[in-house]
Amino acid sequence: MLNAEVARRRDDAISRGVGMMTQIYADRALNSEVWDIEGNRYIDFAAGIAVVNTGHCHPKVMAAVTAQMQKFTHTCHQVLPYEPYIRLAERLNALVPGEFPKKTVFVTTGAEACENAVKIARIATGRSGVIAFGGAFHGRTFMGMSLTGKVEPYKKGFGAMMPDVWHVPFPQEVHDVTTEDAMAGLTKLFKADLDPARVAAIIFEPVQGEGGFYPAPKDLVRGIRKLCDEHGIVMIADEVQTGFARTGALFAMEAYGVAADLTTMAKGLAGGLPLAAVTGKASLMDAAHPGGLGGTYGGNPLGIAAANAVLDVIEEEDLCARANELGGRLKQRLEAIRSVTPEISDIRGPGFMVAVEFANPANHAPDAGLTGRVRMEALKRGLILLTCGVYGNVIRFLAPITIPDAHFAEAMDILEESVAAARAA
Repeated sequence: MLNAEVARRRDDAISRGVGMMTQIYADRALNSEVWDIEGNRYIDFAAGIAVVNTGHCHPKVMAAVTAQMQKFTHTCHQVLPYEPYIRLAERLNALVPGEFPKKTVFVTTGAEACENAVKIARIATGRSGVIAFGGAFHGRTFMGMSLTGKVEPYKKGFGAMMPDVWHVPFPQEVHDVTTEDAMAGLTKLFKADLDPARVAAIIFEPVQGEGGFYPAPKDLVRGIRKLCDEHGIVMIADEVQTGFARTGALFAMEAYGVAADLTTMAKGLAGGLPLAAVTGKASLMDAAHPGGLGGTYGGNPLGIAAANAVLDVIEEEDLCARANELGGRLKQRLEAIRSVTPEISDIRGPGFMVAVEFANPANHAPDAGLTGRVRMEALKRGLILLTCGVYGNVIRFLAPITIPDAHFAEAMDILEESVAAARAA
């Protein structure tokens, strides 16, 4: 079986709306390595978009899922509950930042988590307005699209978005957008268009994911917290991509000295199985009436088993420290590449959530062309990379945090060769 043959079948069978970043059809994977159906081996610096932070097929996660599979795969927790669901909620309530009583609800996807956080904020406050940021990504459902601050490909052609969703600028130092600009945008919004007494929530990513891996400055996060406290607004931290050791802490919000009222999470939570959650202040989480939250597959037993194992692995293998170590080494190598690559305009990101941005050195215009060539040159050499950013000129690095040193070093050599080849093309 060949990749090209399967690709032709895919084109006939799968909606064009499901985008494809590669034409590599995976056959098996282990930790940071993936083999396709032709037997080609790749180093995975995508990790399913920050999902398998603990690596593909971590033995502890696999063992937990296998053990659960031999008991039962599904009952629907609302019909027949099970103790591991409660145990995982207890653990998240203790681990999510915030010195206040917390409760949790499990759903299936990151978009669902963001939707439910908005539902909770609206019913708890009796308000409808929601503020998000330019460049944000919160999912592909209609509320997720509406919250997302990027038109193409997420909103294009899908008609009117959900009402009462508003956007303000997000700080991007490399593009001369400051925290002052963001806070001024909020002030202007409140003066011109939106009574703050009508705002249920402000949602933001501590590090923007699809938007370009721009970390939220501390003064922005603290400014949002102050504004929320002043006006009775619910502060929602979307930790779907930043969660579970990726930024060098279990949650990115640990770095800010303030806590969100609600935290959304998914991706790295269950080691590759679909599971998402909202954890937050108990008083807010209890605002919804019984039956108002949940879903048939929310908190599926296999995902719950995997997530409990993932939390064990993160602690036992000290993956937060490992993320900081790998991120430091990655930035060091990127700086070396930057010394001979004037097109690199920025290197950024906490822990092992690192990105490099490419721009024309003459006029500082974003260079999506070079960025795409780097990705393709790396792919030809066996390294899977992802791009992101509103302008498509950012490469983000999302390898499993468990990647062996030898594979990391191999990937760095491929990256350096790929940048050189892309510039010469």
